[in-house]
Amino acid sequence: MKAPFPHLPIAVGISLLISGSTAMAQSERMVEGEAVYKANCARCHSTGVMGAPITGSPTDWEDRSALWEGVLMEHANEGWLNMPAKGGEQSLSEYDVDVAAEYMLTSSHPDLQAD
Repeated sequence: MKAPFPHLPIAVGISLLISGSTAMAQSERMVEGEAVYKANCARCHSTGVMGAPITGSPTDWEDRSALWEGVLMEHANEGWLNMPAKGGEQSLSEYDVDVAAEYMLTSSHPDLQAD
């Protein structure tokens, strides 16, 4: 008797490999984001200086845009209200700022779906 879906084990294996790679890439981004955050962002976002939302405090982030990631990344890179562009660290790349912002958002709202 021939198996009804002979390629199913291969498809499942490929799917698991891809999802594992995606999870690993996301995990690496979080590690990178945490490092950038600690070196450049924590001085304001761990204390709330000048009204900065505190990382890990969901209530501090409640009034932020419902568009979350897209707007957050733009504000982090270009500045917003009291926060200067790139948090005042012009040497940071857009990637650095993005992973740090992603880290802060994920740390503050771990159950929030990414955009």
